[in-house]
Amino acid sequence: MDQLVSVEVGGTDRRARIPERLQKRDQERQEELERRKEAKQSKEVTEEKSDFFTSTFSKEKADIEELLVGGGEAEPGSLAGRLEDISARIQQLQKFLNDSMVFLPQYELRQAQAALQKLHSDLVEKRGELLPKKKFAFRSRNVGANNTNKETPEPRKGGEQASRPIDLTDASVTASPGNSDDVSAQCGFSNVVSQVLIKRADEINQRDVLLTHLSSCTVKLFGAPSTLHIKHVRDSTILCGPVSSSVFIDHCSGCTFAFPCQQLRTHNTTDSRAYLHVTSRAIVEDCSGVRFAPFTWSYPGLEEDFQVSGLDRERNNWTQVDDFNWLASDTPSPNWSVIPEEERKTTWV
Repeated sequence: MDQLVSVEVGGTDRRARIPERLQKRDQERQEELERRKEAKQSKEVTEEKSDFFTSTFSKEKADIEELLVGGGEAEPGSLAGRLEDISARIQQLQKFLNDSMVFLPQYELRQAQAALQKLHSDLVEKRGELLPKKKFAFRSRNVGANNTNKETPEPRKGGEQASRPIDLTDASVTASPGNSDDVSAQCGFSNVVSQVLIKRADEINQRDVLLTHLSSCTVKLFGAPSTLHIKHVRDSTILCGPVSSSVFIDHCSGCTFAFPCQQLRTHNTTDSRAYLHVTSRAIVEDCSGVRFAPFTWSYPGLEEDFQVSGLDRERNNWTQVDDFNWLASDTPSPNWSVIPEEERKTTWV
């Protein structure tokens, strides 16, 4: 009798648990349906954002290209202002891209980045065509009496005095007539060997800066340029204040760079180090032996230059580097690396 009661009780327990299991399964099914619904909505939102980006980016890009084509029709006195307006629009388009990177597919992102780089290059070329060129000339003068605040170069080994610092008042440095990277119509240095080159905030703030064909030089740019182009530079140190939009490095070797920027694009560069503050991402392509560390250069007025540039002082994605030649997501790229802390440069001459 006791055994019969026990069996009946056990059967009752099992029957009672059946609705609980059914209820649990139904709840899990509802949760799965809700997850699928949210995923579908999220995908639709992402696609809508991507479509909006594509149409907006394409329209603005076409407008800028039209302005570049018609740039020569402006009055000579307004050419510089018009080119600065075009530069500002390219900078805003760069910011729009950076803000959209989180939802863009990789292919679309690369296409947009390539289009922006072409706009930057076209603007540099247009400046060289339209604005007056200066002759190549060095004018030395006594720096000590009138420029006591300038940095004094250290003696080299063997007692040889280091090259005199050069800024815009000390020398007019432009490209040779046959050089396509003409800096005569814009701010920059070209074709210089073993010199200390300096430009200050009143010369470079919100301007496009081009450094090209430099060898064994130290360049110090105090201020907040709009963009910075570094091409065909070897065995040199390039220090720059906050760059409002992009830094483009191409065909450089054996160099040390230090700058904050919104985006860094590095091409065809080898055996170089970048001390970086970047608010979006750094990109390398066709590079090898490129090493990264956080930005450590400092100078009086750096905080004010950060404000001029509009960069976020607290946001630094210096370790987020995309290698366009390395598609394996589960294996680190062999083309770039992080500089170990004990090897990082913390003091700058």
